[in-house]
Amino acid sequence: MDIAFRDLEPGDAGWVLDRHGALYARDEGYDATFEALVAEILADFLRNRDPALARGWIAHAGEARLGCVFVVPAASGAAKLRLFLVDPAARGQGLGARLLAQAMAWAKAQGYATMELWTHESHRAACALYARSGWRMVRSEPARAFGVDVVDQFWEITL
Repeated sequence: MDIAFRDLEPGDAGWVLDRHGALYARDEGYDATFEALVAEILADFLRNRDPALARGWIAHAGEARLGCVFVVPAASGAAKLRLFLVDPAARGQGLGARLLAQAMAWAKAQGYATMELWTHESHRAACALYARSGWRMVRSEPARAFGVDVVDQFWEITL
């Protein structure tokens, strides 16, 4: 499968919201409050994006969207990885590693010294990818989010 990356185009934000909402409900049992969070992240990105500090990519093969990843500035001054998703139809082909590398390389080229992210322990494949890519988990704590019990994890990497 010939997969390419492109910047967001009209209609992509709706796809990102739909896939996050549907997949996380199906796979993690998340309720609609997760979809609301994704919508807020997307709205903020689309309304306030400074192209020197934030970027989003869609991975696609032809017209089929297969994944996405976003980089936004964190309050700490680091780059923050957001909305990282690989569609189930494209998993197991290295697309997640390619998306992550794309985001990290862009953040480094923009002058960010570090990156951070927030995820849940249940996202085992993503957490394994982060660890293989040099990220380190700096904090883990039980929480209740999106209608389920989760274990929040906070990761960072020096670029």
